[in-house]
Amino acid sequence: AFWKRWTGYHTRSRAEARMRCLKAFGERIAARDPDSQTAEIHIRVALINRFNALGTAEIVRVA
Repeated sequence: AFWKRWTGYHTRSRAEARMRCLKAFGERIAARDPDSQTAEIHIRVALINRFNALGTAEIVRVA
Protein backbone atom coordinates (compact mmCIF):
# COMPACT_ATOMS: atom_id res chain seq x y z
CA ALA A 1 0.00 0.00 0.00
CA PHE A 2 1.12 3.52 -0.75
CA TRP A 3 0.72 4.80 2.79
CA LYS A 4 3.06 2.11 4.14
CA ARG A 5 5.84 3.18 1.79
CA TRP A 6 5.11 6.86 2.39
CA THR A 7 5.23 6.58 6.20
CA GLY A 8 8.09 4.07 6.38
CA TYR A 9 5.82 1.54 8.09
CA HIS A 10 7.84 -1.55 7.15
CA THR A 11 11.13 -0.04 8.28
CA ARG A 12 9.65 0.88 11.64
CA SER A 13 7.96 -2.51 11.96
CA ARG A 14 11.24 -4.34 11.31
CA ALA A 15 13.05 -2.18 13.86
CA GLU A 16 10.38 -2.89 16.47
CA ALA A 17 10.60 -6.62 15.76
CA ARG A 18 14.39 -6.56 16.25
CA MET A 19 14.05 -4.69 19.53
CA ARG A 20 11.58 -7.33 20.70
CA CYS A 21 14.13 -10.03 19.85
CA LEU A 22 16.80 -8.11 21.73
CA LYS A 23 14.56 -7.85 24.79
CA ALA A 24 13.93 -11.61 24.67
CA PHE A 25 17.40 -12.00 26.21
CA GLY A 26 16.34 -9.87 29.15
CA GLU A 27 14.82 -6.48 29.73
CA ARG A 28 17.78 -5.05 31.61
CA ILE A 29 21.48 -4.75 31.01
CA ALA A 30 23.37 -6.43 33.84
CA ALA A 31 26.64 -4.52 33.43
CA ARG A 32 27.14 -1.14 35.11
CA ASP A 33 30.26 0.07 33.33
CA PRO A 34 29.50 1.74 29.95
CA ASP A 35 32.17 -0.34 28.18
CA SER A 36 30.74 -3.52 29.66
CA GLN A 37 27.23 -2.45 28.66
CA THR A 38 28.41 -1.97 25.09
CA ALA A 39 30.03 -5.41 25.12
CA GLU A 40 26.85 -6.97 26.52
CA ILE A 41 24.72 -5.43 23.77
CA HIS A 42 27.23 -6.59 21.13
CA ILE A 43 27.02 -10.13 22.50
CA ARG A 44 23.21 -10.06 22.40
CA VAL A 45 23.22 -8.81 18.82
CA ALA A 46 25.76 -11.47 17.82
CA LEU A 47 23.53 -14.16 19.34
CA ILE A 48 20.48 -12.86 17.49
CA ASN A 49 22.43 -12.80 14.22
CA ARG A 50 23.64 -16.36 14.83
CA PHE A 51 20.13 -17.60 15.58
CA ASN A 52 18.87 -15.93 12.42
CA ALA A 53 21.65 -17.52 10.38
CA LEU A 54 20.78 -20.95 11.76
CA GLY A 55 17.10 -20.49 10.96
CA THR A 56 17.56 -19.09 7.45
CA ALA A 57 16.95 -21.55 4.66
CA GLU A 58 19.63 -21.95 2.04
CA ILE A 59 18.09 -21.78 -1.41
CA VAL A 60 19.82 -23.84 -4.07
CA ARG A 61 18.92 -23.62 -7.73
CA VAL A 62 18.30 -26.99 -9.34
CA ALA A 63 19.11 -27.49 -13.04
